[in-house]
Amino acid sequence: MATVERQEVKAVAKWVRMSPRKARLVVDHIRGRSVPEARTVLAFTQRAAAREIEKVLHSAVANAEANHNLDGDELVVSSVYVDEGPVLKRWRARARGRAARIHKPTCHITVKLTPVERAPEPAPKAKAEEPEAEAAPKKKAAPKRKPAAKKKTEEAES
Repeated sequence: MATVERQEVKAVAKWVRMSPRKARLVVDHIRGRSVPEARTVLAFTQRAAAREIEKVLHSAVANAEANHNLDGDELVVSSVYVDEGPVLKRWRARARGRAARIHKPTCHITVKLTPVERAPEPAPKAKAEEPEAEAAPKKKAAPKRKPAAKKKTEEAES
C-alpha cells in the first residue's frame, strides 16, 4: 500500500509573553475547525491569548498561500498546541529586607494547517421499485379485562 502524504503548513510564534496555561484554554476552541470558523471564534473570544493565536493563524494561512499555492479558506486547523518557554525570574522588594520572586512565563504557539479532504460526491442511485410489503398476519388483540368489582363496605350498606 502506498501512503499518501498530506501537505501540512505550519507557523510558530516563540517567546510569547503569556502563560501557556492561559493560551491553551483558547487553543482548545479552534482545534479541528476550518480557518474561517477559527478566525470567527478568535475574533469573538475576549481573552488576550486570542489576539496572539490569531496572529499565528494568520501567519500560517499566509505561508500556505505564498509557499504552497493553497487557498486559505480551504484549510483546516489540523493541530495547534502551546509549549512552555523560558520563565523570566524577577525580584520584588518586600518588608524587612526580604525579596519575593516574580515569575514571568513565556510560551511557544504552534499552528498546523492541512487542506480539507473532500470526499467525492456519490453518484445518484436509480430508484428501484420497492416490492410491496407482504401482508403480515395480524395478531389477535388481547382480550380486554373486566374491571374488578368494587367491594362494598358495611358502612355503605347501612
